[in-house]
Amino acid sequence: MSRRFEILDLSYDFGGMEQHLFPVVLFGQEEVVLVDCGYPGSLELLEAQLRIHNIQPEALTRLVLTHQDDDHMGAAAELKEAYPSIKISASHAEAPYISGACKNLRLQQGEALQDKLPEEQKAFGQQFCDRYRHLRLVLVDAPLFPGEQFDWGGGCEILETAGHTPGHISIRAADNAYMITGDAAVIEGEKLAIANPEYCLDPAAAEQSLNQLLQYNSCQYICYHGGVLKNSLE
Repeated sequence: MSRRFEILDLSYDFGGMEQHLFPVVLFGQEEVVLVDCGYPGSLELLEAQLRIHNIQPEALTRLVLTHQDDDHMGAAAELKEAYPSIKISASHAEAPYISGACKNLRLQQGEALQDKLPEEQKAFGQQFCDRYRHLRLVLVDAPLFPGEQFDWGGGCEILETAGHTPGHISIRAADNAYMITGDAAVIEGEKLAIANPEYCLDPAAAEQSLNQLLQYNSCQYICYHGGVLKNSLE
């Protein structure tokens, strides 16, 4: 069987704290699709990871962004600049925030909280807001809708998994071989949990989305934060 997908491992060092992010490459009959792309400045890291997995960066045909957070879309503009033929996709609901037609919701959240932060946290809050004010935006030229199906990764479906952000999407294999969760789920203690609940823009919707992912009983859940959780019922 031909390759269905590869999981990349982007490693970052933030003041001695190591963080790993796990974008996924899905292979279709005519497309090679990268799902999420890391923080701003990640282009060289992405290119290196692609080549480690025997994927030439210029072979990418599409970048799918699960949502508007900078650790997921941060390198989108530089990737598009380096490889102009890449189509940029995101949900129809997220597209205005990724392109800059609407103000990024994470920035709005940070600005709203700034005055409420304790004095010792205000510098961090300001730094957080500045990150989003300087985030390079990119035009979404191929919007996605819930229920759309593609031949990527052996056949997959776009799922609406709102909560973390309103237009967040996940990608489910048609045969349930895998689920790409984005930030709809994270691995905690060998279980799936809501990712960063303190940042969820709609906690109730995030809970519903997590339950939706669990109900599919996929063989493996590929989480952007945490890597792969294999289903114990597999």
